Amino acid sequence: MDAEASAGFAGVPDAFQRLWTPHRMVYIGGEAKPADASEGECPFCRAPHQSDADGLVVFRGEASYVVMNLFPYNPGHVLVCPYRHVADYTELTEGERAEFGEITKRAMDVIRAVSRPAGFNVGMNQGEVAGAGIAAHLHQHLVPRWAGDSNFLPVVAQTKALPQLLEQTRRLLADAWSQL
Repeated sequence: MDAEASAGFAGVPDAFQRLWTPHRMVYIGGEAKPADASEGECPFCRAPHQSDADGLVVFRGEASYVVMNLFPYNPGHVLVCPYRHVADYTELTEGERAEFGEITKRAMDVIRAVSRPAGFNVGMNQGEVAGAGIAAHLHQHLVPRWAGDSNFLPVVAQTKALPQLLEQTRRLLADAWSQL
């Protein structure tokens, strides 16, 4: 299509409904990123000092905790984080690694009970070059997945439709955590 033919499309009603997600601009623009790698700037160091609802904390263990991802890929996307401000998995003590693994397993059990996903993406991005958005504080992603959950929105509009608010999902997961 040439420029002249497409010039009238902006603002012209068409068959598409728009899903506006202006909150994503904070993430895209990097405004939510810490100013530096210090504990004082780290959102994963601050979250445990807030109430569960304000910090979006789902579960608190001795050495690690579970928090909702502020910019989730899917509903129920949580992060397992150690309380200690370490950047690399190899920096965890043996006890921290054991609890980190147990909490990861428990989080998967809870998400399965609440949301019945068909599978999970589980993983860590170690270092900024590997894709870690906050490289200074270790965190593991647990992303529930359903058949057909990836549609045209992420491809065409760089947008993800989420059917629940973070606090609603956090409450469901936190309530189920104590029941399993």
